[in-house]
Amino acid sequence: MRTSSQSTLSPVVTRRLIELLAQPTAPFRETHVIDHVSRYLLRHHVPFFADPHGNLVVGAESRRDYAAILRDRARQPVRMFIAHMDHPGFHGVRWLARDRLAVRWYGGSPVKHVAGARARLVGPEGVAGSGVFARARINPGGWAIDTAEIRFTPEQAQALRGHGARSLYGGFEFRAPVWMRGDHVHCPAADDLIGVFAIMETARRLWRAPRTRPPFLGLLTRAEEVGFVGAVAHFDLGWLYRASRPPVVVSLEASRTLPGAEIGKGPVVRLGDRRTVFQPDGLKVLSDTAARALPGRHQRRVMDGGACEATAATAWGLPAIGISVPLGNYHNQGFEGGPDCLAPNGPAPEFVSTRDVAGLLRLCRELMRRDLAWDDPWARQRTLLRRTVRRHRRRL
Repeated sequence: MRTSSQSTLSPVVTRRLIELLAQPTAPFRETHVIDHVSRYLLRHHVPFFADPHGNLVVGAESRRDYAAILRDRARQPVRMFIAHMDHPGFHGVRWLARDRLAVRWYGGSPVKHVAGARARLVGPEGVAGSGVFARARINPGGWAIDTAEIRFTPEQAQALRGHGARSLYGGFEFRAPVWMRGDHVHCPAADDLIGVFAIMETARRLWRAPRTRPPFLGLLTRAEEVGFVGAVAHFDLGWLYRASRPPVVVSLEASRTLPGAEIGKGPVVRLGDRRTVFQPDGLKVLSDTAARALPGRHQRRVMDGGACEATAATAWGLPAIGISVPLGNYHNQGFEGGPDCLAPNGPAPEFVSTRDVAGLLRLCRELMRRDLAWDDPWARQRTLLRRTVRRHRRRL
């Protein structure tokens, strides 16, 4: 992929992105994403395995191989890129009648204009049908749907006949699973399949012609939207605490647009999230890398519109940093509006800029360089500050 001031994704990479974004997902129902990612990694000869909780570990073929990577005493830390495979959505609970299904929602969501919005229902074999939200009960906190009822026409009910209520899940449905409008890609769930895509593409490049094992791990997690469940379950395995060289966790997210984190202006060096700021040494490496690789084409700020898995890593004592792609209509809430948005703040497709995704891929690739100053990222800054002291020494 060529990178310039007008960089975007090549047609081939865009097609691979669209294929991933078309996969349905919801918390605890990431099967179709897992299957798609697994086929991709096998096709490109990238090692991977599932941990005991169903998270995918990319870059190692087994628990033993994972440990071997972390036992390597090289000076460069292992970069553990982490992204989640779920997106807010519902699970079927019970059939109320042949044409009505009660569901429970998991994660954030719009809380206005939900009644009348279209719903996409997914089963073990893929998309099973569609319906309409007839009513929705908002949770006590007022920030998301709690339970809802989906109603079907006779034809829609016929398509779903034979599916047990609890085998169904889904989210909002729009004009298509994915579509492009200029350099914007619209879909039900960019958060966080954009981060998943970056890990897939980074791994593909690293394993294209590896001379030595790269200091890389990817962790694709489950059920992030309900409290970092997959990431925390992985950290609690204790595998990372036996490392000779602790990894630097790099959270990859699609995050709500904010002033200073705008769509089309480049990926965001995420200084922190709603809960915490991130590790200063790692942020210095990331900031310097972005300044060199994407001059004038990246952004920097605390992305406090939400929290991310870097917070979970920090809580478990792991050094963590983050990169975000600005996301329109976060959690399908029509903040930015656009096509298929029913009403302001009502259900709407998420969207990102392919230019920002291209910048994210470039940053991930650059973070794998072996000449980065992880061991002493502030050395040049100290030199500049001492030079200032020497210039003013006579005034002390």
